[in-house]
Amino acid sequence: MKVFILAGEPSGDKLGGALMAGLSSLGPVQFQGVGGTMMQAQGLRSLFDMSDLSVMGLLEVLPKVPKLLKRVKQTVAAAKAFAPDVLITIDSPDFCLRVAGKLKEANPNLKVVHYVAPSVWAWRPERAEKMAKSVDHVLALLPFEPPYMEAAGMSCDFVGHPVVSEPVPTEDEVNALAAELGLDRNRPILCLLPGSRKGEVARMGPVYRWCIAPSARELAGLQILMPAAAAVVEQVKDMVEDWALRTYILDPTGFSAEEAEHRKRAAFRLADVALATSGTVALELAAAECPMVVAYKANYLTTRMVKKLARIDTANLINIVTNTRVIPEFLFENCTPDQIGPAVATLLTDDAAHTEQRAACNQTIDALGRGGEDPGQRAAKSVMNFLAR
Repeated sequence: MKVFILAGEPSGDKLGGALMAGLSSLGPVQFQGVGGTMMQAQGLRSLFDMSDLSVMGLLEVLPKVPKLLKRVKQTVAAAKAFAPDVLITIDSPDFCLRVAGKLKEANPNLKVVHYVAPSVWAWRPERAEKMAKSVDHVLALLPFEPPYMEAAGMSCDFVGHPVVSEPVPTEDEVNALAAELGLDRNRPILCLLPGSRKGEVARMGPVYRWCIAPSARELAGLQILMPAAAAVVEQVKDMVEDWALRTYILDPTGFSAEEAEHRKRAAFRLADVALATSGTVALELAAAECPMVVAYKANYLTTRMVKKLARIDTANLINIVTNTRVIPEFLFENCTPDQIGPAVATLLTDDAAHTEQRAACNQTIDALGRGGEDPGQRAAKSVMNFLAR
């Protein structure tokens, strides 16, 4: 079977890697497309560096449009030459669905699967109908999403999220990582996660720098741990050079994609609390039972657009799945050090909040498929069943 598969950011790369492993276990598969280290570890030779596509925000996208259009053209040409049995696109709708639309236009019989249902229950419900013009089948991460996709004319299966089946680091592995980095487990550890895109790090890094000041004042010996994504590790190192508190950076350089991910999970279990940029990382922290504060900052136009179109008051999946607001969020105009800092300082010492968050995290991970079949395998079977229909 010939599969042309596309991902545009690290979270999609993780989904793609698990799906590719699942497909390969079901029979011989030939892959082409675009992906990162996780997908490349499963045999993909990416057409170009996936980081070219990792852009978010209206103003951030505009200067990248010529390059993105060039990549769309390159990808469409490569897919046509490959003549796949199925096109699988993973999240990153601005790129993936543009490619899918052009390929579907050229070949209406092409089977197209999209992984990660658009959150039409949160904002812009019309996206499902628009997506249905070029997508036949959807792989959903959340159990309540299939009816939304089916109502728009696509078939859809809930397959769960790979985060629920990732190996949990042992206590020995966590201790070994602490010793390697020089962290003292008897002193508080705050994990900072400014993001995996260069734009996110540039926006969130300076905010986080001043957020840690209240915690540092109230907690003697506070240690800062920052696992850095491969695409931004040098940017992170430059950013923290003049920070008042020493920052222990977890560098993925020199490790395989699988090893780097496992070390990151160990870092999450090592931390007492995390301050994270809103996104998929919240699920990874939930799986590690790491209490968190979530923040996100965007430019003025993106902020206005999202706030105008949003249908819910939270962006955090733990809050959404559990129908609570247990995870503190500081989004857009509320993403300021004077609001975030005290919340982080409080969470570092609030045992009751830790207990409440851990319960919500476990409830979320269970809802996303923990204890069932591996989500990558479920996604692969869903693709094969769709193709067989």
